[in-house]
Amino acid sequence: MLVKQSKIFVAGHKGMVGSAIVRKLEAQQFKNVCTAERSVLDLTNQSAANDFLASEKPDYIVIAAARVGGIHANSSYPAEFVYQNLMIECNLINGAHRIGCNDLLFLGSSCIYPRDSDQPMPESALLTGDLEPTNEAYAIAKITGIKLCEAYNRQHNTEYRSVMSTNLYGPNDNYHPENSHVIPGLIRRFHEAKLANATEVVVWGSGTPKREFLHVDDLADACLHVMQLEKQLCAQHTSERLSHINIGTGVDVTIGELAARVKSVTNYPGKIVFDSSKPDGPPRKLLDVSLIKALGWQAKIELEKGLQSAYEEFRRKDN
Repeated sequence: MLVKQSKIFVAGHKGMVGSAIVRKLEAQQFKNVCTAERSVLDLTNQSAANDFLASEKPDYIVIAAARVGGIHANSSYPAEFVYQNLMIECNLINGAHRIGCNDLLFLGSSCIYPRDSDQPMPESALLTGDLEPTNEAYAIAKITGIKLCEAYNRQHNTEYRSVMSTNLYGPNDNYHPENSHVIPGLIRRFHEAKLANATEVVVWGSGTPKREFLHVDDLADACLHVMQLEKQLCAQHTSERLSHINIGTGVDVTIGELAARVKSVTNYPGKIVFDSSKPDGPPRKLLDVSLIKALGWQAKIELEKGLQSAYEEFRRKDN
């Protein structure tokens, strides 16, 4: 059970998700938040992870550490996406059990669901069809993490919970020109085009796929909500073999609509051109968020407001 005095280890505290969770915990007066720099702790190293957990003895572990990236990164480095993510989650989940830590939160992604899943995608869609090839490696690792949590819960009566978020954006996002996700990638592209007085911005794909976007501060709020849920309440809505919870807004937009909104936020005066020779990915990815709503949480940050704050942060960092 999470209480204010709990020692909480947030793995991946420098990343977008991990840093948002740390901010939320501190804002809610959780004083005993534990972190470790990557240079000090290699989470893919089992011995190092075991030694760290044995030394720190956290009451609660949040697994926000992961190898992440967009379509280009997933397609270019599938081996690293499978290996590194598997090692991180296996070392921390097994390591939690080794030290007697019975409370853990594992973070995943909506890419765990089949490419052709019904829309919106319910938690029950897991393992019912083929995955999207462009992010299969990451999805396989995250599915394994869910099932590993469920296995420990069944065998050892632990309380390891998993949340699956939709596409994220916000503070500490990755704005790399090649390895970023769609929103930070578009923000950089439109901003640089404005500075260069370019007449057009090229956007990958046809612009027709629909995507759902969640501000990372909303995800952090949802994580803390799930971490504090009573075991009995979770058990009423989930099962030992279907324990993960979707986190999203329940609203999606086309990539074309998103590009137009980013163009507006960045005040770029040129035109948008879609490169249909580039991959679109799945035609639609919208999460069914009825479960998390039934558990008492829903998103608060609207896309327009979130995009504006994301662009403001990008400009501060760019300068």
